[in-house]
Amino acid sequence: MTDTRYPPMAELTGQRHAAVVHDIFTTSHGRYDFLNHLLSFRRDVGWRDVAIARMRFGRTDRFLDVATGTADLAIAAARRYPGISVTGVDFAAPMLEVGRRKVRAAGLDGRVVLREADAMSLPFPDATFDVTAVAFGLRNIPDRLGALREMARVTAPGGQVMVLEMTFAPAAPFRPFYGLYLRRILPTVARVFARNPRTYYYLADSIRHFPGPRDLRDLMRSAGLDPVTYHSLTFGTAYLHVGRAPKGE
Repeated sequence: MTDTRYPPMAELTGQRHAAVVHDIFTTSHGRYDFLNHLLSFRRDVGWRDVAIARMRFGRTDRFLDVATGTADLAIAAARRYPGISVTGVDFAAPMLEVGRRKVRAAGLDGRVVLREADAMSLPFPDATFDVTAVAFGLRNIPDRLGALREMARVTAPGGQVMVLEMTFAPAAPFRPFYGLYLRRILPTVARVFARNPRTYYYLADSIRHFPGPRDLRDLMRSAGLDPVTYHSLTFGTAYLHVGRAPKGE
């Protein structure tokens, strides 16, 4: 791709959206962690901690991190819960290579396994995991409902499906600043530090177009998850949604 910017989210559907996401995550892996921490003022670390603190195990003692990227959530969960095994999946091989280096450095080779896989077709049997989560990745999946259904399928009955995502639903007093940050500040910083600054134009656009907390709750319910609760983080700049996998008959 040689355009100055990626196409706007309003024009991205299906395979075109998937192609943009693949291009982003095979060109930005080298500085992905650094820029995420910088551009979120390191709040992404705290948001993951909130999600991990709400995880509940005991059925299978297995955790699946969908769209794991460089494995931050997978590694943090393994550290918090020494008795669980962790699998992370992503379709971007370069991101997984960075993640594997981090897993080895953390001494978690035996407990955290990273695999290349598509969120739309998870290579696991039904009811494999106590907790299935996606952090900052659902907005990059064109068929969000399909991905949520797959996450529900591989989650044990009564287990948790979690979505941690940035969104454009901040508290009213904070909204003008947040809009300015997404439109101007974030891309400007990215131009200085990122090898592929187009990534962060896409990031800002994807945040602005991601469903609000109630709409995402309803989408998760449509995937068969019930109940679904959601929690505002940092003035509503991010939300954690937690759904329960169906218990069956």
